[in-house]
Amino acid sequence: MTTDRSLATLLRALQTSSNNQDTSRLLSSATTLFAILSNPLNVTLLTSQILTAPAIWERPDGLRTCLRVLGIFHTASVHKLQPDISHSSTGELPLLEGVPKEDWLKAVLDGADERSPRWRHLLVIGGLLLGFEGRDRQGLSRSLRSTLEGALVKAANLALEEIREGTELGAHCLTLVLNHSFELLSNLDRGHVNYDALLPVLIKSAYLSTEGLESGYFFGTIDADITQVADKKFNWSANASTFFRLQRLSSRPLVSSMGPMSRLIAHAAENVRDPGLLRAMVDDLCTFTRVIIIQWRQNKLSEIDISEEAVFLTDEALRKTLPVLWKVLKTSMFAAVIILRAVMGRVLGDAALAANDNAPSLAIQALHILRNLYFISSRMGQNAFSQYTFVYLTAIDILSNYHVESEAFLRDIQPVELGRIPGHPLERCLDLYFLNTAEHFTLVLSPQTNEELLVVAATPYLASGGNNHLLEIFEAAHSVMLAVLVAPQSADLTAKHLPFYVDALLKVFPQNLSPRQFRLAFKTLLRITAPPSPLSETQPLLPATLLELIYHRAHHASTAPLTPTTNPKLAEESPLDMDTPLSEQAILALTLIDALPFLQIEVLEEWLPLAAELIHVVSDAGMRRACQERFWEILSTGELDVDRASLCVAWWSTRGGREMVLFGRGGNDRGPYMSGGLSDASKL
Repeated sequence: MTTDRSLATLLRALQTSSNNQDTSRLLSSATTLFAILSNPLNVTLLTSQILTAPAIWERPDGLRTCLRVLGIFHTASVHKLQPDISHSSTGELPLLEGVPKEDWLKAVLDGADERSPRWRHLLVIGGLLLGFEGRDRQGLSRSLRSTLEGALVKAANLALEEIREGTELGAHCLTLVLNHSFELLSNLDRGHVNYDALLPVLIKSAYLSTEGLESGYFFGTIDADITQVADKKFNWSANASTFFRLQRLSSRPLVSSMGPMSRLIAHAAENVRDPGLLRAMVDDLCTFTRVIIIQWRQNKLSEIDISEEAVFLTDEALRKTLPVLWKVLKTSMFAAVIILRAVMGRVLGDAALAANDNAPSLAIQALHILRNLYFISSRMGQNAFSQYTFVYLTAIDILSNYHVESEAFLRDIQPVELGRIPGHPLERCLDLYFLNTAEHFTLVLSPQTNEELLVVAATPYLASGGNNHLLEIFEAAHSVMLAVLVAPQSADLTAKHLPFYVDALLKVFPQNLSPRQFRLAFKTLLRITAPPSPLSETQPLLPATLLELIYHRAHHASTAPLTPTTNPKLAEESPLDMDTPLSEQAILALTLIDALPFLQIEVLEEWLPLAAELIHVVSDAGMRRACQERFWEILSTGELDVDRASLCVAWWSTRGGREMVLFGRGGNDRGPYMSGGLSDASKL
């Protein structure tokens, strides 16, 4: 009788409009009653009333109300499993069993009737499925679980039809329930989902709604709370209203679970039948990211380079407020990349999307999205995660098949201050994206475009110096220049710009160019000036000239070990390749050794003894040893073709090459060895 009176009181209260606190209390009471009601009809009645009660739905608190209702059925389902668990070990009293589990579940489902909208039925079915089967509980029989999964999919499809003319809350609720329960559905039931209707709902709820990321406008007002304090530092107080708003946004149900949400959207994108829906989704993502970068550009924080944040930002901003902002931005970036990965996969495998009217536009949009998010992803490095790399390189590969569209895209994203280094950190960040991307298109662009666009964009960074924090963009400019010079159609362009580039290369090393990039650059120059390149026909002496420059500079270069880069991204990507710190002189010697496989036979025969002699110009024993090991690596690991290898073997074994490399010109170890033999302690 006590239970019946409690039920009657609750039902009366549910029919009266109330505030949020009263609603929370009513929902807690409903959770308790679900566990102890002994009459299935009362269970059905209570379910039906919860789905229609004015106290809950007259003034709902957005998705938080939906989440509370979902929690009722989830918690009640978990409680129905607990009578099977012994409480003796904890000393707890066993719960009242009420209605048997299967009868109770069917009674709850009967309460989801035609008097309530279909999207509210999802709260019931989703809560039951999560309660009984979530976290691998396996609380239902196979047939009953299959029935519940089928009911969820059917309710979702019916709700999608209702949502077209219904409220936004219904769409958000559908997104919420599927986001939490989709992984519990079997592949068979997933195949019955109406993905064409679902995909636009998911995108709108997650990215464009007030329950999601608000179309990217969520941090547009932050700039007003960025204030200058003592010591010319800027602060964003943890007590600022914009920070509280950002915290509320990050705790929203859809934002806080953006990882599973992005996977759900990606799955829907992989299964939609209408290609137009994918194009519309990518357009929405591009619009969202464009708003994000515009909002960032208008913020004072964008004027501070990442390398200077510790100087110009307070500890409060660095440790309390900004980490929350970057967490939200990174979450949105990761989600967008995961969705784009599904789109690029569809383009590769779908004939309709791979057609000429779809593929280039989707690739361009994907690259624009990555560009708009580059101020976020550049903080982690381009190779931070494989999904990003796949999307980036796949979009480039697709677009490179369309020469006109490729040129139009590069002109669209060209630096704002073409031919100059911009002062704003964001513009330099976008310059870096342009250079990294343009490097992949040099083979499909005309020589005129390569010169007017790529060479002009890279030139300001080639000979610049004085700021080690810009080392990454300096190296990107050198990579672009090398890619232009190596393009087969750019032979005349190479002859025109090669002297300037070689001079710039020698000026910036080692202050503003890493040893790895310097060695790679000279190796590439030797490759494009040696036969059978067209340039070797008109300038046959260029390889020897380049080697002379390296050889003579090495004799006067610094012998002090180079300081490793402080940039963590470059430190990972551009190690010195040796355990022993190397000097500028040792790097130059290694550069000359790297060039040996690309020399003509007669030039190689001339430079083998000179390279061996240069090794012994290096005074430090450890550095000299590194050069000797690289020389032996060139000879023994297949980098030489047959003719060059035969020459080197003869020089090493019968012409004193071994002695020159190991002991210098005229030296020997006085050991009783045949010519070409090695001592026991030698790794060579």
